[in-house]
Formats: sequence, structure tokens, C-alpha cells
Amino acid sequence: MNRYPTVLTIAGSDSGGGAGIQADLKTIAALGAYGTSAITALTAQNTQGVRAIHPVPPAFLQEQLEAVFEDITVDAVKIGMVNTAEVAHVIADALDRFKPSFVVFDPVMVSTSGSKLIQDETVAVLWKELFPRADLITPNLDEAEILIGGQIRTAATMKGAAIQMVEKGCKAVLLKGGHLVAPTIYDVLAQRGQEPLILESDYIESRNVHGTGCTLSSAIATYLAKGNSLAESIIFAKEYIAGAIREGKDVVTGHGPGPLNHSFSPLSMQILS
Repeated sequence: MNRYPTVLTIAGSDSGGGAGIQADLKTIAALGAYGTSAITALTAQNTQGVRAIHPVPPAFLQEQLEAVFEDITVDAVKIGMVNTAEVAHVIADALDRFKPSFVVFDPVMVSTSGSKLIQDETVAVLWKELFPRADLITPNLDEAEILIGGQIRTAATMKGAAIQMVEKGCKAVLLKGGHLVAPTIYDVLAQRGQEPLILESDYIESRNVHGTGCTLSSAIATYLAKGNSLAESIIFAKEYIAGAIREGKDVVTGHGPGPLNHSFSPLSMQILS
């Protein structure tokens, strides 16, 4: 029976459309897969910042997850905003029950505008409940500093932080170095039992980088759903991100940091047999 490669995004809703569920679904569609969703929180936000957060009741999140998993074959899961311990427990239970092949977790903790999006007590729960169940986590430097409790200011300290997170229980970590503005951007991929890899990319000058982390993690999940290896998925996703930033850098959307151009080169929907 033919079907589409399918990604389930479990994340918060961004009313401004640049990040969260909205960015994830745009990315999944642009890369030729079918997107499903379970919303963890509603946010009132735009390009200038987050005004309010309304958590979705955990029982209703569970209903969303069950509705998708019980009906549709999910090839990969992307997890984004998890701002309460109860939400983390619900997601962990669903992953154990339905056993998706791939899980990519972007631990959204701080918005592009600097707003904190997670409760302090939830961080410990993430380490216990979700990080061990994820095939890859994709923190940026701000999020990694929260996770390890220390400063990360150089490529060398990035490598050490990524290794530390793997030793603490993560299967694989892609530590994103985009906040260290320089002509060359360094990301670090650390995996259990392997030497860390340093991934280089050119810095693209742009104000429109809202939702970059959401977009990258959902792109990785999409490429995994389409049958690529983890390394291939990361490389392809980074290429997609670069194009989305480059093609959206001169466009004005709102009065703050705008979104990427998710649809700069959309792919036809892939059909699996």
C-alpha cells in the first residue's frame, strides 16, 4: 500500500507563524513529507516577542498523540516546546507505547527574542524522561548552557559540552553554534561510542532567523522519515536551512526578527511503497 513519509511534530503553536508547529509543518511539506501535529502549548507571539503562554492540558495532549499514532504510520517524531513536567511524562509514555523509529528533540527553552519558555523544574524531568528516548537532541548554545550549567563560548567548549551531554544520557547531540557569530559557523555532532564531528558552514547575515532551530530539527526528522541516515539527514537539513535563510534574508515580515523562507524550493510529496 502506497503512503507518504510521515512526521509527527509535538511542539508549541506560534501565532506569528515563524516557529513552533507552524514552522515545522511548513518545513515538512517543503521537503516532500506529510506532517501531523500535537500541540503542547499555545503562545501569543509575533516577530517582536512572546506575550503569553497557555499550556495545553496534559490529558488533551495525550488525546492528540493517541489520535495520530493509532491511525497514521509515523516514520519520525520531532519534539519541540515541552514547558511542564506533566507534558514530558505524557510524551515519554506515548513514545514507549507507540515506539516510533526516530525521535528528534529540539529542547526549546529560550525564544529568539530572549523569552524563557520552560519552567526550571522541567529541565531535570527532560534529562530523565525525554533525552534518553530521543535519537538526537539539537540544543543551541543558550539551551546547552542551561542543560550543563556552564558557559559555552568557543568551538572547543562546544565539543566538551556535547560530549558531556552524551555522557549524561543522550544518544546523540547536535550542538548548534549559530550564536557564535563568525565567518564560519561550527556545529558539533557527538554520538555514543564515536568521536565528535565538527560541521562547518558559512555565516549568512540575516535578521530573519526566527524559528531556525524548529526548522532544522523538523528538517532532520523529515529526512530521517524519508529513509536517510542520521548523518545524511543532518547534512541535508543544514543545506536546507542555509537556503531558507539566504532566500528570506531580504524580506520584511513584522517589525522584529522575521521567519525563514521555508518554501524557497519545495519538493514534490514522496510516496513510499
